[in-house]
Amino acid sequence: MEKNYEFRSRLDQVHRPGFRNADATVQKDEIALDVQWVISDPGTLFGGCAALDLQDYLQRCMGLSLPIRETGEKQIVLTEVAGEKGFFWEITPERITLQGNTRKGVYYLEDLMNFREAPFFSLGKGRRDPLFYPRMVHSGWAQDVFPDSHLNAIAHAGFDCILLFVVGVNQTTYGYLDFNDLIRRAGNFGLGVYFYSYLDSFKHPDDPDADEFFERNFGAVFANSPEARGLILVGESCAFPSKDPRSGLRNQDGIRRRAGFFPSDDYPQWLQAVTKAVRRHAPQADVVFWTYNWGNSPETERLALIEKLPLNVSLQVTFEMYEQIQYPNHTMKVPDYTITFPGPGFYFRSEAAAAAQRGLPLYTITNTAGATWDCGVMPYIPVPQQWFRRFRAMHEAREKWGLSGLMDSHHYGWFPNPIAECAKWNFWAPVTDPEVILRKIAVRDFGKAAAEQVLSAWQIWSDAMASFTPGFDDQCGPLRIGPSYPFIFYPVFYPFAEQNMKFPFSAHAYRGERILNTLYKPEHVSGHTNIGCRIHEDLKIMQLAEEKWGHGVATMKEALKLVPENKKQEAQLQAGTGEFFWHTLRTMVGIKHWWLLNKQLEIEADFNKAREIVAELQRILAKEEKNVRETIPLVEADSRLGWEPTLEYATDRPHLEWKLKQIDRVAKWTLPRYLETIRKF
Repeated sequence: MEKNYEFRSRLDQVHRPGFRNADATVQKDEIALDVQWVISDPGTLFGGCAALDLQDYLQRCMGLSLPIRETGEKQIVLTEVAGEKGFFWEITPERITLQGNTRKGVYYLEDLMNFREAPFFSLGKGRRDPLFYPRMVHSGWAQDVFPDSHLNAIAHAGFDCILLFVVGVNQTTYGYLDFNDLIRRAGNFGLGVYFYSYLDSFKHPDDPDADEFFERNFGAVFANSPEARGLILVGESCAFPSKDPRSGLRNQDGIRRRAGFFPSDDYPQWLQAVTKAVRRHAPQADVVFWTYNWGNSPETERLALIEKLPLNVSLQVTFEMYEQIQYPNHTMKVPDYTITFPGPGFYFRSEAAAAAQRGLPLYTITNTAGATWDCGVMPYIPVPQQWFRRFRAMHEAREKWGLSGLMDSHHYGWFPNPIAECAKWNFWAPVTDPEVILRKIAVRDFGKAAAEQVLSAWQIWSDAMASFTPGFDDQCGPLRIGPSYPFIFYPVFYPFAEQNMKFPFSAHAYRGERILNTLYKPEHVSGHTNIGCRIHEDLKIMQLAEEKWGHGVATMKEALKLVPENKKQEAQLQAGTGEFFWHTLRTMVGIKHWWLLNKQLEIEADFNKAREIVAELQRILAKEEKNVRETIPLVEADSRLGWEPTLEYATDRPHLEWKLKQIDRVAKWTLPRYLETIRKF
């Protein structure tokens, strides 16, 4: 069992002690490190960061203590080349050479040893270069909090930049933070820092005091921190008083256009003003314009804006969102952010082509750190084969439109997982087939005897994930927090009315109720089939997904029986993540059925049919109670389950017990009292 936040101790442990397999033997085409080897870093007297990291890894993980010194009988030679993102490597019987970005080279050696579970290397040579830069992630330790241990873990995981929500000079959503100290510490691990703007931008560039305003709000941040890598600008977080004559008018769907939520034709002017203020102090800063908020706008309007964007900014386009998915009896629109649809969507394709035509650097948010809103309180979504479909689509976008930069996570951050590890290998040239890496991970983490069944379970989960499309209402409801989501009785029945119930988020949770609808509210969304049809069809499809996922859970449990004792703990944690999502699916299916019956009950005039509906509601509550109780051991075993940086804990034991009390209240008090009204008085 883990206490809340105890997952951080696992997150902080970059080099896992005792990783060496004592039974491993060196093969004829391999060399083995032993005490005759030394680590040589010619660029520094006592060994640079890369040399020290390798020394620490060998000591902790392989039980091998190697000195750092200039000469030795057998040497690992690290030659850093300033500005290099990739590295050259060569392994001979008496010398291992890394030249270029030696930090990345050392991580490569460590990864090879992790898979081999021994300090053994095959002979050979080659060069490795990243295919995507930057690769940005938010903190997975706590919102806007980056201790050195987490920075070290992020660097080892293959990312090269971190994201920080910024509301002012040395001010984040979490509170005061010394930006320059973070930039310095991140730099020690080879990481750049991007500011994600929550800065006040409500000023038009034409206003008389505009230059002073943009200097005060944007320029001042970079005057304070000129070494910051860049700035992320997204419509909803940087709305400004557009003078576009369409502002305030209704679009073709009858929706009123609001600043930040449609592609105003004076955004290029606003961007120029922001860029001028930023680059006055940081000429190298990467200004990234993200078009997230207007994927619903007509293509002609979106592309007309891109046609006018200044060429000194980067364009970021969401990868999968807004795509319409056709099912036999209904249509769904892909929400943010999900791996049920690998992408890219039509919105990305159209804007990526426009960016390529204009020569704009193209970025996207892919969530390839492994987490999505498919369940907001999980560290990652364990559907690797489905993720690999996204990997392939990303490479196609790189080749076709020049996709170069990635936002690998949003505010749910990053936690070590197989998805991110496969991405790390797949996003470098020469490209490694992620299926090959996945098999190595299965053997390393579960053992050879269990590996095939583990791969089978992941495939079942991937197939289940590809079989449905969540609604925006699902992401703002049961998928946001999983099995702690309440089942509220819809008919307004005093004194038992619960419709305005508040979910018990912690007082220090940054978002909380702002991104959760405690009362399940299916939405009529332009592009969806109407909910009268959709929820019925959702139930058919998602029940099948739930059943399939349960089969994967059973397969994984069979695999666990074959896992050797020294790998049991890690294997159980990974299996628990998959099982937690099964319970989330059960909650989602249950709440859809619950909603339909509640709506039917409100208008049912036949007393006998109404009583049958109440009886069915009781059965749903009993089933969900069992589902919640079965979730509790999972969150007690893994404190990362049920937590998200901006929500804090939403599905730990106390919240699940709160859910049980809520179910009990509805089952024992609300429904029986309501049943008394189903008669003539």
